[in-house]
Amino acid sequence: MKDYLELLKSEPIFRRLSTIQLIAYFGAWFSNIAIYTLLLNLNTSASVIAFVAMLHFLAGVIQAPFSGSIIDSFKPKKILLILITIEIFATFFLIFVTSVDDMWLLYLLIFLKMAAASFYFTTEMSLLPKILRGKKLQKANELHSIIWSLSYTLGMAISGFFVYWFGVKVAFIVDALMFVVGFILLYNLKIEINIIKTDENLFEMMKDTFRYIKRTPQALHLMIIHAFVGLTAFDALVVLMVDQYYVGIIASSLALGLLHSARAVGLVIGPMLISRFVNNKTLVYVFMAQAVAVWIWAVLMRDFYLSLFASVFVGFFTTTLWSYTYTLLQKNIKEKYYGRMVAYNDMLFLSSAALVSFMIGFLATHDFSLQSIAVLMGVGFVLGGLYFKWILKTQTIKDVSDDL
Repeated sequence: MKDYLELLKSEPIFRRLSTIQLIAYFGAWFSNIAIYTLLLNLNTSASVIAFVAMLHFLAGVIQAPFSGSIIDSFKPKKILLILITIEIFATFFLIFVTSVDDMWLLYLLIFLKMAAASFYFTTEMSLLPKILRGKKLQKANELHSIIWSLSYTLGMAISGFFVYWFGVKVAFIVDALMFVVGFILLYNLKIEINIIKTDENLFEMMKDTFRYIKRTPQALHLMIIHAFVGLTAFDALVVLMVDQYYVGIIASSLALGLLHSARAVGLVIGPMLISRFVNNKTLVYVFMAQAVAVWIWAVLMRDFYLSLFASVFVGFFTTTLWSYTYTLLQKNIKEKYYGRMVAYNDMLFLSSAALVSFMIGFLATHDFSLQSIAVLMGVGFVLGGLYFKWILKTQTIKDVSDDL
């Protein structure tokens, strides 16, 4: 924890971006719980729930091929301000979704909101390696994930009770106001970054990126290994668990909030305890440990209280997997391609998460038990670990701890 605090003290730009991140993410979980509570209240089907979960990721996939080239061509602050403005309005207009007939509006707003959020995240993550180096970059990625997890923990826990007491519309308004605060903090922040000017147009930049990937195959492999972390897209599974197992025990919004916040506890404490021991050689074991955690969850998920315990264990390894694989990509690509490569990396990650969300709904509607679905997700992490072991044998990969 001391290293993270020192990083925040010594890097004012990163400190302000982290503060904005904490505020925006905290508010986002209010609308997240509100959306799924609304779907349950409207008695929507498992396929609709899975589609909404998939839509949260699909939006980022569609805009990713263009976002990277835009990020590499324009000042990051202008891009971030535009994106957070879109998030404000897309979040606020969710209050007008009141019935099944309004599903089209819900789909549209979620698409806009998540496309902007994904674009914002990609812009920020391509900015970090331009202002930070070496161990600072690794710690920044870890702290970014910890802040996400912390806001996830508090946001999910509080929003469950908040939605239960005040309803979904107030939750959407609170979320929008959180983004307004983030906009004000970002507007007053000075970010001086030199843009590498190029005469290439958008499509020429995209072609150049594919040529770079072709001659740098390790970059593609690292993007794929990061995409395996998309198997942690458990949102649809958790909603279906609440609907099938816990609806007679506790209110839906409270169950959703508690389950997600329990997993988020693991997301926060995990990297603090194990990140120092993780390197290229030991990452394989982290993948395997994540698989075991998911399998334990599958065995215990019918019991609400045991599921809460298992959720903590499920989240324990996730943050480290995400932050380490992300940093590996940043360490093994050229600065010229930061924006584009990070965008394509996010596209693969979000595609993985969207596919997982879709498959959860598909399998659930084809008589697969939720336990068997979780077991299959665990198998995915085993395959990810074996794939990374193969990458280390066939590719030259810089370790995160190596000096730049």
